[in-house]
This record gives sequence, structure tokens and C-alpha cells, in this order.
Amino acid sequence: MKTDTDVQSVDGQFSAYVALPDRSNGLAVIVFQEIFGVNANIRQIVDDFAVAGYAAAAPDLYWRQQPGIQLDPGSEAERAQAMELMAGLNRDEAVQDGAATLNMLRDRLPGLKRSAAVGYCFGGGVAYLMAARGLVDAGISYYGTGLQQLLPEMIHSQGRLLLHIAADDHLCPPEAQHLIAEAAHVAGSRASVSIHDGVGHAFARVGGATYNREAADRANAETFALLEALASLD
Repeated sequence: MKTDTDVQSVDGQFSAYVALPDRSNGLAVIVFQEIFGVNANIRQIVDDFAVAGYAAAAPDLYWRQQPGIQLDPGSEAERAQAMELMAGLNRDEAVQDGAATLNMLRDRLPGLKRSAAVGYCFGGGVAYLMAARGLVDAGISYYGTGLQQLLPEMIHSQGRLLLHIAADDHLCPPEAQHLIAEAAHVAGSRASVSIHDGVGHAFARVGGATYNREAADRANAETFALLEALASLD
């Protein structure tokens, strides 16, 4: 089943795109958007998780500004619009929306035992915080922005973290990558960092200008390995 579903949050109601598997493996996955909203790319990612047996949903993080907007990364005008909208986002509110979305999935599928958050770009930082604050069992970030500003939460993370970082990401320069790697070392087994060499920001966005299939396949394989390990836990 695939549908847009209303979700009740503490400060209002918003929409989330939901895809439910034919047969659930007991794991919920919350998908956090890039700066372009819950567009066709994010919806396909949600669908792919459902095909793999996960109950998946992507909350509309722009609902407080412009509900339901879906932007095209290939349009210069819409990229500029996305940057303006992103400036109005608050990560703590986005974490709140993710928690509400997870509660919605649990209400619909009481058999869900484990949970994970997967995020891209801005959403990568939200997925990171969901896990660090113990709201999900694992957080997976693809080229998350601003992670170097959130390092104390990594060190004390309550959930498992997997961070996919593009070595040539202009939004995460080498000095930031070094700080993130140091914090992951302090966090120990709770955090791991995968540096993907030779690629830039958004390397996993299918159809994007910087898409790199080899790196995306490698990152996705690591992601699914972690999700499968979570789903197999009692």
C-alpha cells in the first residue's frame, strides 16, 4: 500500500508519504527528505524500503512553510526555492515530526519491533539526531549537512549511527570530516563513518548531476546490511 497519510504532531497536522510492505519484517524506516521536499526521488526510496519488507514513511518537513511542495533538483529556480525553504527548517522540529510519523506507523502496524531513520542532505542530520536521542534504534545519514555541529550528540548517542560521507562534498570539507571521524572513534561501536572517495554531495540521488552508481550501490548495501541486522534482532 502506498499513500499520503495525515500525521498528528504536537503543534499541528502534516502529511507523510507511506509505503507498507506486503509482509512486514517488523522494522519501521522513517525517511527524511533532501531540501526538495517529499518528491519523486524520496517517494521511490520509501517504495524501495517497502519492497524490502520495511514499513516506510517520509514526513513532509516543509508543512509549516509550504505543505506538500515537491521540487525538481534539475530546475535552477526550484533549487533556489529549496534553499529558501531549507533556511526556515528547524532540526528539532523535524525530529519531532519524525517521532510523530513513527508513532503513526506503530499505530497502524502494532507488530513493529525496531525502527530506523534514513536521511539525505538536511535530512541526514535529522536521521542522525533521531538515533542519537534514542528515538530510533539506528540512524543512517547520506551526506548529512552540519553534522560537525552535532558531534556531542554522536559521542553520547543512544542509537546506532552510520554516516555516509562524500570525500569531495563541498558542504562537508576535509576538516569537518576529520572532526566527524574523531567523534565516531570516541563513540566506539555506536557509530561508523563510511568515506566514499571520488564523489561529491548527493552522490546517491538517482538522476542527479553528481549521481555515482558505484558509490550509491556501496552505500546502499551498507545501509541494508544494518537494517537487516536490526530486523533480525528479537
